[in-house]
Amino acid sequence: MNYTTEKTSNSEIKVNFTADASEFESAIEKAYQKIKHKFNISGFRKGKAPRRIIEGIYGKEVFFEDALDIIIPDGYDLLVEKEKDMQIVCRPELDSFDFKNDGSVTFTLKVTVRPEVKLGKYKGLNIAKKAVKVTKAQVEEEINRQRERLARLVETDDAAQLKDIVTIDFVGSCDGEKFEGGTAENFELELGTGMFVPGFDEQLVGVKAGEERTVTVRFPEDYYAENLKGKEATFECKVHSVKRKDLPKLDDEFVKDVSEFDTVDEYKKNIENRLKEEQKAQNEREFENAVIEKIVNASEVDIPKAMIDEEVESMVREFEYRLSFQRLKLDDYLKYMNMTLDALKKDYEEPAKNAIKTRLVMEDIIKAENISYTNDEFQAELEKLAAQNSKDGKDGKLNLRRDQVEYMANKLLSDKLLEFLKKENEKKDAKKSTEAAESSEEKAE
Repeated sequence: MNYTTEKTSNSEIKVNFTADASEFESAIEKAYQKIKHKFNISGFRKGKAPRRIIEGIYGKEVFFEDALDIIIPDGYDLLVEKEKDMQIVCRPELDSFDFKNDGSVTFTLKVTVRPEVKLGKYKGLNIAKKAVKVTKAQVEEEINRQRERLARLVETDDAAQLKDIVTIDFVGSCDGEKFEGGTAENFELELGTGMFVPGFDEQLVGVKAGEERTVTVRFPEDYYAENLKGKEATFECKVHSVKRKDLPKLDDEFVKDVSEFDTVDEYKKNIENRLKEEQKAQNEREFENAVIEKIVNASEVDIPKAMIDEEVESMVREFEYRLSFQRLKLDDYLKYMNMTLDALKKDYEEPAKNAIKTRLVMEDIIKAENISYTNDEFQAELEKLAAQNSKDGKDGKLNLRRDQVEYMANKLLSDKLLEFLKKENEKKDAKKSTEAAESSEEKAE
């Protein structure tokens, strides 16, 4: 089999194959052997009729389509074997085929190859990283969240306030008609959480146990129920009780109950340090995202539709997989959201384009900067993973699949790339001021 190539765009190549008569004859024979059991010919046991008999009844073309299914993959395998530098990124598409009078066959595959990337500036971008700063108010807020989790609920005859929990019955109606999901009994609602329809909570502030109140709200335009979008609804509410949170006192006894520390000061210090670590990690993520976003936006790449379609399909499969953990099927989710599969795919197109562009740009920077890792570094990662998987934290054994090894290798390379980009693009004076601010805070402590 031979072929010629024709580049039709930045990322598409047409490959014209020709299989001579003997090659096509071999494919026809294979097709006959593969599907002969499907033919029931009078005078022969099923699957035992000779090829010439079947062709005599159904025509010599009876095996052509199945032969084509054999010879096309052979042609594609030949292309991949010979064209080592052709970076094919998607499944090929059959463009045309033709059976010749001399017994040969020609066919054309459209092959999508990796598009060229025009890198923008990716060094010296001077992006500032936020300084880590935790205030006393943030520490108090975190402590109060812990106190609220351990608070007792005490019934009160007072008027309900925000953060109080009211137990109510309600009956909702829209245009004078009750609607599905609009009725409940003994429903507990913490005022101010906004867990219900916007505006509902606020209208129950001031109620007392035993009172009744009419609440009028308007459903959001993007509400999931089509029949309620943007519509006004009325809820007749009966209040059974109002409960208020009785927060535990912040003292050493409370600290001993909820932590490993003995005093309030130790507890506060620990929370402050934890918040700093969390903020530092958050600032680092934001910095990384800002660097990558600026680099990607400054680069140019014409992404072929085939790549986008394949990425979208992958994203949909991933979403379907995540739904399965909630015991939901994709079809049921789409019905619930009043959405079509095509609409879901459309929503994924922009994220798919961004993901592809980011991946291509990062790959080109790795190549341009010759970023790599050593075998010792890879072995160190393997040993670290083995230790994590062992019972005593050492001498663990790993039996990794090929895809797991590839994942580790890609992660190691990505980590090195990220460190390089952060180092090359952090604003120098901002880095000094950040380090100085963090150092002065440590001294103050």
